[in-house]
Amino acid sequence: MSSRLFHFVTTLSRGQKRLLSFAIDLGLIAGSLYLAVWVLLGTRALVMPSGSVLATLGVMLPVGALFILLLGLHKTKLNAYHLQGIAGTSVVAFALTMAGLVLSAILPETRLPMALYVMTGMFFLILSVGTRLVMRGALIALYRQNASRMPILIYGAAQTGQQLAAALSVDEKVEPLAFVDEDTRLQGMMIGGLRVYPASRLQDLVERYEIKRVVLAMPQLKPADRSAITMRIAETGAEVHALPSFADLITKTNVAPSDVKPVDIDDLLGRARVDEDLPGVSEAYQGRNILVTGAGGSIGSELCRQLIKWKPTSLILFDHSELALYDIHRELQKLDTQTQIVPVLGSVVEGELVRIALRKYKVDIVLHAAAYKHVPLVEENALEGIRNNVFGTKAVAEASRAEGVERFILVSTDKAVRPSSIMGASKRFAEMVVQDLATRSTTTRFSMVRFGNVLGSSGSVIPLFQEQIARGGPVTLTDLGVTRYFMTIPEAVSLVLLAGSFARGGDVFVLDMGEPVLIRELAEKMIENAGYSVRDAAHPDGDIAIKVTGLRPGEKLHEELLIGSDMLTTPHAKILRAQEAHLSEIEMANALQALWQAIDTRSPDLLQKTLRKWIEKQNGLIGEAWQTVNE
Repeated sequence: MSSRLFHFVTTLSRGQKRLLSFAIDLGLIAGSLYLAVWVLLGTRALVMPSGSVLATLGVMLPVGALFILLLGLHKTKLNAYHLQGIAGTSVVAFALTMAGLVLSAILPETRLPMALYVMTGMFFLILSVGTRLVMRGALIALYRQNASRMPILIYGAAQTGQQLAAALSVDEKVEPLAFVDEDTRLQGMMIGGLRVYPASRLQDLVERYEIKRVVLAMPQLKPADRSAITMRIAETGAEVHALPSFADLITKTNVAPSDVKPVDIDDLLGRARVDEDLPGVSEAYQGRNILVTGAGGSIGSELCRQLIKWKPTSLILFDHSELALYDIHRELQKLDTQTQIVPVLGSVVEGELVRIALRKYKVDIVLHAAAYKHVPLVEENALEGIRNNVFGTKAVAEASRAEGVERFILVSTDKAVRPSSIMGASKRFAEMVVQDLATRSTTTRFSMVRFGNVLGSSGSVIPLFQEQIARGGPVTLTDLGVTRYFMTIPEAVSLVLLAGSFARGGDVFVLDMGEPVLIRELAEKMIENAGYSVRDAAHPDGDIAIKVTGLRPGEKLHEELLIGSDMLTTPHAKILRAQEAHLSEIEMANALQALWQAIDTRSPDLLQKTLRKWIEKQNGLIGEAWQTVNE
């Protein structure tokens, strides 16, 4: 029965609903008059109505119809029938009363008791409002019965919470069940039909009502207080959604912490960005078979996206992460391209697997972006970091030379310059492996591209700061004086692709990245862009503090891009070619043998001694920073 009724209600057209509402009101006018007659004149007058009653009805019906149409009472939706609708109904009721009084004054023979006209208007007001409220409740119940509504709690019973509860009271998908508030004056009250509970009852309410989401409706809170409440709600297992005030949604006088505005990239970089569509790139990659290692990572996936534009014959995606490989493969498959896209799941340290892929797909170009790059993690897992970054590079590079690959391009980092960390040392050794093979290769042209931090990559500082600001702080800095070079992911990838297009063999390409960025200033900009102020000794009432945590093991205060000072130009003004010395073939073989022995014997001490010996020999003394690593 309810399903048929629901179908009937939902299939009515707008015109049919208005006609039905209009007919109900006309029926209520007649009913109100006859009800007043029965109350004042008795049942006999109701059974055999006099000419006066019929004349009064003949006047009241058209007058009521006219005012209903003028006020648009029949157009008012049941969900929106509140004070404004009641006011319109009151006007119609008053008009009915006045119509009876005017009729009795003009035609005395139709006169009825004055109280009857007043009572008719009152009865119409009561019946019309009551009928609509009953229909509204029935309609809401009908919709709720045929829809699954999400139960929620509203944390904050002040103005914003009350407005939210009123807005959701007729929502088909969400059902507010109760308020939670720390204000003892509100606790125990009923507001908008919902009880206000103390915050101490939060866990109990979540479990009792099986709450999946709690809406934090307290936009006036400071970020630190909001963060504390958010964490308290999150501990219950429910999702937390923070709501700005409804006025702020319109005026934008306040910015929610989740709306952290991005820092202007040009302002951040301190230089003009490199054009992503660089000349000469298309000719180098069009119609070629290309393999990208680390294809699912930040740099590797962008390499694949840009390479697709240049229409290679095939693009082989090589990655050890099943999820990352699946994601980038699915993304590229959605593109309208003639390029064959092949996913290969495996580790770069498996040289034979790499050789099979190179041979099977007749690879012309290898872009080696696979690496462990997170400094603290590699510091804690030094042996695996060296295995992957050094011997993985060696395996891919040697397989490329053995299979006659035309070009091999290594993606490197500024942390390889006078390294103070295991990660930096592993990348410098990877560079030396490539430089060594370049001196002995007659078919494959080996090169590498070195750049600084990449905006938006996994583990980079900007997403971390955005997350900390959204939580209300503090924003953590390792040191107030720390600086870094920055570039965007598309820039970094464009540089890698361009470098590969004019590599001669053994090249180290470096981008002119402008001046290094002071990370403290970056943090302050991001806090201010989010609509907050920095809290420090000079501004104790600020919103978000900056906390200094100290440099992590292996972390530098300042990064460098060059080991030496000798630079050569390239066809692109923003890209330079570094001239750097490297170990001899015999020295390189000895160094790699010692590193492998350290890995094979699981000896961190031997690994440290080997790295220190050979990097110092190649680089000169690298300063006190290296000697404190992992002490």
